[in-house]
Amino acid sequence: MEKPIINVYPTPAVLVADMADKIVEAARVAAKNNELLSLFLSGGSTPKALHEKLASDDYRKQIDWRGVEIFFGDERCVPPTSDLSNYKMALDTLISKVPIPPDNVYRMKGEIDPNEAAKQYGLMLKEKFMDAGPDVLLLGMGDDGHTASLFPGTEALAETHHRCMANHVPYDYIPAGTNWRITLTYPFINRSRGVYVLATGAAKAKRIQEVLEGDDERFPIQRVKPDIGTMTWMMDADAAGMHEDVE
Repeated sequence: MEKPIINVYPTPAVLVADMADKIVEAARVAAKNNELLSLFLSGGSTPKALHEKLASDDYRKQIDWRGVEIFFGDERCVPPTSDLSNYKMALDTLISKVPIPPDNVYRMKGEIDPNEAAKQYGLMLKEKFMDAGPDVLLLGMGDDGHTASLFPGTEALAETHHRCMANHVPYDYIPAGTNWRITLTYPFINRSRGVYVLATGAAKAKRIQEVLEGDDERFPIQRVKPDIGTMTWMMDADAAGMHEDVE
């Protein structure tokens, strides 16, 4: 993998608008090539703002949603009606607001046995993608350096074959009661054409610096290294540790 691209924005709102523009352009390129755009969503406050931007009048009509397929990078093992569900957040803020065909949305089934849900999702990914990967994969980063539901010290970090697996977090983590997760794994993540890590807020700054400057892979996100695609960090000035104005 080439070195990650680092984009820094003056505010989270500017970051979100640029990411929305990138998705619009990716959808246009896919349509021009008579392909479907595979868009993998993540949870969190910045992705929520991105969903709302894509669903706004300025952006919704720029995309032919019949040509977009929505997938998820991870899910908590909760029902799809739970406020803790990444799917529900995406449904409320994006999926229900745009004219995307229901059959173009592929959720992880957090309400069933985690291992069975991961098996089902992995088989679906294998059928749809074969040896390829996502067009656009959105990721976040936790304060502990995790991404998707790849947490420090967990079993999924060592997975080398399956595209998706159930992952148990053997320590207290917020929100409570969500120790079981379903997550994409490195073998599939690293097949992505474009990985975008969205990070905002000063609380992320120290960890981001450690991640970008270190080469020992002690944080899970450091092992996200697309084989042939690009990895782009999209940060606001606070997350980047910059206190002066950013052009």
